Amino acid sequence: MKRILICTAQVPFVRGGAEYLVEGLRDALRERGHTVDVVALPYQWHPVERIPESALAWRMLDLSQFNGEPVDQVICTKFPSYLVRHRHKMLWLVHQHRQAYDWYGTPLSDFSNTAEHRQVRAAIFRMDRSGLNECAARYTISRNVSARLKRFNGLTSEALYPPSRYAAQLRAGLYGDYILSSSRLDRAKRLELLLDAAAQMRVPLRVLLAGSGPDRERLEGIAAKLGLGERVRFLGFVPDAELVELYAGARAVYYAPVDEDYGFATVEAFGAARPVVTTDDAGGVLEFVTAGVSGLICPPNPTAVARALDTLAADPALAERMGLAGRPQVAAITWAKVVAALVEA
Repeated sequence: MKRILICTAQVPFVRGGAEYLVEGLRDALRERGHTVDVVALPYQWHPVERIPESALAWRMLDLSQFNGEPVDQVICTKFPSYLVRHRHKMLWLVHQHRQAYDWYGTPLSDFSNTAEHRQVRAAIFRMDRSGLNECAARYTISRNVSARLKRFNGLTSEALYPPSRYAAQLRAGLYGDYILSSSRLDRAKRLELLLDAAAQMRVPLRVLLAGSGPDRERLEGIAAKLGLGERVRFLGFVPDAELVELYAGARAVYYAPVDEDYGFATVEAFGAARPVVTTDDAGGVLEFVTAGVSGLICPPNPTAVARALDTLAADPALAERMGLAGRPQVAAITWAKVVAALVEA
């Protein structure tokens, strides 16, 4: 058995898919007899000029031993945790600092075209080249993340899908009268597209948004302006058992973020035999959703999304058929495979 440290960057007061992934990996390793702990350093990404400080904090760490006992392995997850030094460093990449990479030059990035910001971006590239090249092996959470790593850094990697923390609890219920969204409320998740589509639907199904985040006030304003009224409910943070029930009773799940890394909502929807409505630019989501088989894929505009939602709203039998078709695609995503790749290989 090994002594393993999982390294992750943590934005204080924020929890999402990356945090759940780290906790799931920790628990899976412990269940298999390994001695495991998590090293999480606070990540300061605003203002942009503070990013190198967060990165260098990882570079200064000595994780080779504690209390005279060696650390056999570290597993790094997202920027800048993979800058840590260790003789046996494995990478399971959630994502790099996307604002400096694929989001650069878009409204989702806080980098501007100034000398200072260009200097920070160049520093991130240099640090990534160094830290990522030191890894004994490189895995990512999706083929989409692997493609970015190859595109921007010229590095190869293998996709290794993480299971949902709800995998053992998810079940199929009736195909109810609501569309479910389960995601953090921020602009990258593109929830305003769902609200605009809901306003155009012919079949007025309810829309339930489970999750919290900085974009809630803006989204509530959009819903009010569209006159959606009681059709839309912002549920905020939802306890695990309640979220499982929401999946079980949904007609379909909407999940159409901008070029998503992976997308636990898709995996969870299929685990509950729910079809997924997404867009043709949703990134990792498209590694699972097959158009017309396990869900509907449309252009990222409200009219197209409304049409897709109406198709499922009008035909619960179709929703069931598509949802059941998605289940086999996620059944093989297990912690046993993850542990075998990251630790036992």
